[in-house]
Amino acid sequence: MKVVIVGGVAGGASAAARIRRLDEHAQIIMIERSGYVSYANCGLPYYVGGVIKEQEELTLQTPESFWDRFRIDVRVRQEVTAINPAEKTVTVRTLDSGKIYTETYDKLLLAPGAKPTVPALSGVSSERVFTLRTVEDTLRIRHFVEDQKPKNAVLAGGGFIGLEMAENLTEMGVSVTIIQRPNQLLAPLDADMASFVHAEMRRHGVTLRLGETVTGFRQDGDSVLTLLEGSEPLRSDMVLLAIGVTPDTYLAKEAGLELGIRGSIAVNERMETSVPDIYAVGDAVEVTHFVTGQKALISLAGPANKQGRIAADNICGGNSHFHGSQGSSVLKLFGLTVASTGINEKAAQAAEIAYDKVVLFPASHAAYYPGAQSMAMKVLYEKESLRLLGAQIVGGEGVDKRIDVLATAIRAKMKALELTELDLSYAPPYSSAKDPVNMAGFMIEDLESGKVRQFHWNEVEDLPCDGNATLLDVRTEGEYRRGHLNGFRNIPLDDLREHLDELERDKPVYVNCQTGLRSYLACRLLTQYGFTCSHLSGGYSFYQVVTQERQTARSVYPCGMEKL
Repeated sequence: MKVVIVGGVAGGASAAARIRRLDEHAQIIMIERSGYVSYANCGLPYYVGGVIKEQEELTLQTPESFWDRFRIDVRVRQEVTAINPAEKTVTVRTLDSGKIYTETYDKLLLAPGAKPTVPALSGVSSERVFTLRTVEDTLRIRHFVEDQKPKNAVLAGGGFIGLEMAENLTEMGVSVTIIQRPNQLLAPLDADMASFVHAEMRRHGVTLRLGETVTGFRQDGDSVLTLLEGSEPLRSDMVLLAIGVTPDTYLAKEAGLELGIRGSIAVNERMETSVPDIYAVGDAVEVTHFVTGQKALISLAGPANKQGRIAADNICGGNSHFHGSQGSSVLKLFGLTVASTGINEKAAQAAEIAYDKVVLFPASHAAYYPGAQSMAMKVLYEKESLRLLGAQIVGGEGVDKRIDVLATAIRAKMKALELTELDLSYAPPYSSAKDPVNMAGFMIEDLESGKVRQFHWNEVEDLPCDGNATLLDVRTEGEYRRGHLNGFRNIPLDDLREHLDELERDKPVYVNCQTGLRSYLACRLLTQYGFTCSHLSGGYSFYQVVTQERQTARSVYPCGMEKL
């Protein structure tokens, strides 16, 4: 059997190695357009920033190492320019010499990946406008940074690559401005959770220009001007385009393969395309989203590697299936870890899923053990079925652990209430006896059993300020003095029982505290004394971060706002 693989990196390289492990006698040829066949794509920004010191550390395999260990014929700097499915051949051009030749195949695997989205804007070809996708891109940027020593940079786009580059350039002393057409960074997050990211970026000196549109670029001596719609141009020493990626599917389209959303390659669960004996994996293919069941593009290394393994199994006569991706991701940003899995509120609404959510601020480990850090945690679940839909966590240590537990729970199709039963490891330096994941389950259990009601930050402006409801702040007097919602009366939780007679039982009570815990306790107390009570999800701190970040705090606070 002769297998030709178009593209390396994650999907293609993992498939090649797997095929060899399954079939010692197969002839395997891997053709890669760049000069590097298997490299740590996710590590590229950290090489630019000098965190990864040596170029060799980015390279996982070389053509020589592939041959020595697996007897795989790797041809770098060669480009497949055409596929002829009828004759089962590919046309290949050698980039250095221009030589063109034809290669036959029994099985063909396409792993072309995705290319940086480069809009048709004026000046985009400037030598000071960069994209980052390959090792060559990385070397070009690092050489520029070392040679030119830029003082400032504009990054167009607020996704993973853009934010990682912003962090690395900032750590090198470069003043960074991020321009993003949407009003938030990191699309996998909801806008409220992204507020923590915005605050962290600004805290480290990164300027955010959200809701603005780039219209072009213009070279001006040793500077480049980023042209903006409705705003003055921004002058910088360099620009990085990081506005997303586009499936690289020209070959598939020209060969007549069926295409999916946004021009991606349509495949089935076996990673087979619409043409017999041609498979496709990685960033170029559409997948089924594990949570919604809808078609999606998810450009992450984990799914690409799994798809490569599954395609290899089936090429070698197996029967493996890819059951979809849920887009689990984690990102380091200065002092924050940002992670998500499954879907967010926007996606749930688009899929017309009736959902609810809980927001909590648990500690990374036992609070009495030194070094505990708070994390903001949001979990979504479907109302009727109680299946888990997604989670987002922003914080310090322990974020990655909790998102992986929740990702596993989603994959296992656990119900939200089953989070309460997870038997997770505990020792004071690592967790609490009731892990944050358990706590999310307890909160959902209380909501669904009717033990507590909640209202959310975006519903605060609709609270009645005319005396038809009781607005209650159960934080300490000191916390209340440092800032509070006007119209909310302060009765500390520990004193609440002594003031019950001052509250009117025929009026609904809306309770606020710092993070949602004391307000929950207050509602449990009040409910048992005959009050109808709801508490603010996430509490005052969550509300404050979201509204202040959006610079709309004064306009949405009920009855105005007081800060003393």
